[in-house]
Amino acid sequence: MNCTLNQLQVFQKIAQTGSVTKAAEELHLTQPAVSIQLRNFQNQFVIPLTEVIGRKIYITDFGREIALAAEQILEQVDAIQHKTLAYRGQLFGKLKVSVVSTGKYVMPYFLTAFMHANPGVELEMDVTNKTKVIKSLEANEVDFSLVSILPEHLALNHIDLLDNKLYLVGNRDTTPSEQVDLKVLFEQSPLIFREKGSGTRQSMEKFITTQQLNVPKKMELTSNEAVKQAVLAGLGYSIMPLIGIRNELQSGAMKIIPVEGLPIQTAWQLIWLKGKNLSPVAKAYLQHVEMEKERIAGLHFTHSR
Repeated sequence: MNCTLNQLQVFQKIAQTGSVTKAAEELHLTQPAVSIQLRNFQNQFVIPLTEVIGRKIYITDFGREIALAAEQILEQVDAIQHKTLAYRGQLFGKLKVSVVSTGKYVMPYFLTAFMHANPGVELEMDVTNKTKVIKSLEANEVDFSLVSILPEHLALNHIDLLDNKLYLVGNRDTTPSEQVDLKVLFEQSPLIFREKGSGTRQSMEKFITTQQLNVPKKMELTSNEAVKQAVLAGLGYSIMPLIGIRNELQSGAMKIIPVEGLPIQTAWQLIWLKGKNLSPVAKAYLQHVEMEKERIAGLHFTHSR
């Protein structure tokens, strides 16, 4: 037998996901590349590892035993790599972070220098809506989360990274050139919301309630990018975080509508559970953020503060 670590990894991931397509996505490979690795791995065995019924792939009993062995081998390889890095005095392990969707414009800048300085650290970052972010934190599945509104039901530690400002915006063609009456504006054009569970939506709804506004025309979209494209296309207006629309504002494709009570101001905060036993990697990252946050904010977010 002359299998490669790559073949072991591919087969283990197929067994884990039950799908060549999903395995390819998680390994950041093309589906044909994964299929070729699977075929080459299978050629080293006289007993089938998989069987295809309809369009679904199934792992045979023998295949499950091989997948378990592959997982154990890969774990040992990781352990060897980690021990080598530790012997050299380098940091190793995983850093797990969950990020609310708009936070994708923020979090990478607070990770780059740390990841470059610590090549032995493996990053797992899940970008999703606020509800799922809080669930992953509550279940202790991640080291840190990035949010703009703190959940009230959890005991948390937090570090403020950056101001978060939300403005009412429209595109260059439909945005009024002078002060507007919001009641009239919302009666004439839809207000575009994020989905329920979004921190941005929570801020919008609080503003609407505070201002005692009626919004008869509503539109709901499931990502900040989708909302931005809808506003750019002239489908309506939205209240959006400045951090995600800087380029559009600079180019003039999108405009801020001056409104009393706006911008809404919150803060991007790195949070973690109180009492959590942080790993050496997490402790090192926390120290990095505390030392570097002002420099990073000033370097990359001067116009968003």
